[in-house]
Amino acid sequence: MRIVTVRRISQVFFFLLFIWFCVVTTIGVEWWQLRGWPVNWFLQLDPLVAVATMLSTSSLYKGLLWALVTVILTVVLGRFFCSWVCPFGTMHHFIGYLAKRGKRVSAKIALNRYHPGQSIKYYLLIFLLTAASGSLLADLLSTVQERPILFSLVIIGCLAGVALLSLLKVLPNPKNAFKLLIVFIGSWLILGLLFPSGKIIAASLQTGLLDPIPLVHRSINLTLLPLAEPISVGQRYYQGSLLIGAVFLTAVLLNLTVPRFYCRFVCPLGALFGVLSTFSLWRIGTRESTDECSRCHLCDVDCEGACQPGEEIRLSECVLCMNCMDSCPHNLIGYRTTASEAGELALPDLSRRGFLASFLSGAVAIPIVRLGGLLGPNWQASVIRPPGSLTEPDFLSRCLKCGQCMRICPTNIIHPAGLESGLEGLWSPILNFRIGTSGCQLNCIACSHICPTAAIRPISLEEKLGQGQFAQAGPIKLGTAFVDRGRCLPWAMDKPCIVCQENCPVSPKAIFTREYFSTVRNGLFRLLHVDEQTLELEGDDLLPNQLATGDYYASTTHQGTEQRWRIASNTSNKVTLSAGESSGTALEPGKGIAIQVRLQRPYVDPNLCIGCGICEHECPVSGKRAIQVTAENESRSPKRSLIL
Repeated sequence: MRIVTVRRISQVFFFLLFIWFCVVTTIGVEWWQLRGWPVNWFLQLDPLVAVATMLSTSSLYKGLLWALVTVILTVVLGRFFCSWVCPFGTMHHFIGYLAKRGKRVSAKIALNRYHPGQSIKYYLLIFLLTAASGSLLADLLSTVQERPILFSLVIIGCLAGVALLSLLKVLPNPKNAFKLLIVFIGSWLILGLLFPSGKIIAASLQTGLLDPIPLVHRSINLTLLPLAEPISVGQRYYQGSLLIGAVFLTAVLLNLTVPRFYCRFVCPLGALFGVLSTFSLWRIGTRESTDECSRCHLCDVDCEGACQPGEEIRLSECVLCMNCMDSCPHNLIGYRTTASEAGELALPDLSRRGFLASFLSGAVAIPIVRLGGLLGPNWQASVIRPPGSLTEPDFLSRCLKCGQCMRICPTNIIHPAGLESGLEGLWSPILNFRIGTSGCQLNCIACSHICPTAAIRPISLEEKLGQGQFAQAGPIKLGTAFVDRGRCLPWAMDKPCIVCQENCPVSPKAIFTREYFSTVRNGLFRLLHVDEQTLELEGDDLLPNQLATGDYYASTTHQGTEQRWRIASNTSNKVTLSAGESSGTALEPGKGIAIQVRLQRPYVDPNLCIGCGICEHECPVSGKRAIQVTAENESRSPKRSLIL
C-alpha cells in the first residue's frame, strides 16, 4: 500500500473521530450523546495547550499529560501531527487539493515554493507564549528576591542547555544565544529587584485564539453543528457566532489561493511542531547526491509544507505529507534517520529584531490591556462565568476558548464573550440567560467536568448546592438578580405578575413579594344600583371581562376603614363580585367606588439568591428583562460581595 494512501486513511479516521467527539459532547439520553467518550482527547494531545497553560499557571493539568505522547512522537518521527492527525489540517489539505485540480504542474510548483512569510507563525508563537508566561516569570522574580541560590542554579541550568544545543549544532551561533540569554536574565533580575512582579507582568492564555485544535472545536461546536441540530435536539443559539464562523471560513477558504495557507503562515501549533521537528530522528530527505537528481521538481508539485524537499529541505516546514516520496520518478527521496544528501535547514528563518519585537510585545501586551481596569475597579458586572469558574485573573490564565463548556450546556446559556470582558476575554464563556431553554439548572455540573484546563474547576453537586460538607460555605453563587422597577409589570405598569417569584428554584425562595393595591387608571366610579353581588356603575367605560382575572377588587371607605371585594366578572357598566363576597351595607347607590388591582411586587433577598438566571429567562418582558442577573455577590470573587 502506498504511504500516501496510509496517510489519507489516517486523516479520514482522525477527522471522523473528531467530528464524532463534537457531536457526542451533548447531554441527553440518546445513544449518540455523551456516554463517557474522551471528548477532550484532541485538546489533550495538543502540546501548545500543555506548554501555554504550564507557563500561565506554573502547573500542568493531569489530562494534558497526553501532550507528552505527541511531543515524543514528534521528536522521533517528525512533524507528523499536522498531516496525519490534525482535523483542521485535514480540512486545509482537502480544500487545497480541490483548488489545485486542473492547474498546470508549473503553477503547482510555484504555489509550493517556500515563502519568507512562513516565519510569521513563529513570531506569533513567541508572542502568545510570552503573553502566557506571566505566572512563570512571577515565580522567577520571587525566586530572585527570596531564594537567590535557587535562581543561580536556574541560570547555570539555562547556560548548560545553551551549551548542549551548541554542541548538537542546533544553534548555529551559540555566541549570540549566550548573549541573548544573559540579557534576558539580567533584565528580569533588574526588574525583579526594582518593581513588584504584579506591576510589570501578567499571565493570560491567548493561544486558543489561533491554536488550530481549540479553533476548530470552537468553530464546529458553535457554528456548524447548530445548523444541523434543529432536526435532532432543537435549535441552539450562540451570540457572536458570525465572527467565529467568519474566522473559520476565512482560514479554510484561503486554501483556494495558497495551499495550507493557515498551516504555513499562521498556525502557532505548527510553529511549535516545527521547532520540535528539528530534533527528530526520522526525516524526509534525498537518498543520493544531488548529481543524481534531474531537477524535475515533481517533488514540489504536491508538497503541503512548502519545505523544498528536492533542495536544502527545511525540516521545520516539512509536515510529513509524504507526497514528495510518492511523486519522485527516480525514487531519490526517502524517510530515514540520516540527513538529506542535498542538505538541511534545521531552524526557521527568524531575525533577531523580529524575535525581540515578538517577545517584548507579548510581555507588555497583557499589562497594557489590563490598564483598563477590567480586572480591578472597572470590572464588568454583566460578565457572569459558569459555576466553578476560577477568579477572573486565574480564569483568563487557563481558559482555552475551545467552546466545550458551551457545547455541553444542556440549557444553552453558556456563550462566547465579545468584548464584555476586554480583548483578552474574547470568546471565553459567559452566561446569557435570555438565550436557551432556562437558567443554570441546580442539578447540572456538566461544564465544570468538561473543561480541559480546569478554568472551570470540577465541582460536585453537593458543593454547588451547599450541602453536606459544604453546608457552612453555602451554595455557589453566580451573581445576584436585581429588579428593574422601571420595567417590572407590577412596579411600572400596574400589571399583575409573579413569574420570577414562582420560578425561583431555591428554598426558601430568594424572590419574595409584598402585596400592594393600586387604583387602575380611570378607575373611580359612582354606584347607580347595588344588589347582593352586582354593582351597576355610572358610565360605560369598562371592557367586558376586563376585570375577570381574579386580581381586581372593588374598594370603598366605610366608617373610616378601607374595604375591598374581589371581582369575578364585569360588563361595560356592571361588576359582579366573587361568590361569598357580599357588599353588605358598605356599598349603596350614590357612593364612590374605586376599581383596584392587587399587585405582588417582587423583591430579591441577596442572601439567598444564587444568580441562576431562571427568573431572568422566564420574565415575560420580552426585550430587556425586568429582572436581570449581574455578577455582584459571586462566590468566586469575595471582593465583589454585596453583603458585609
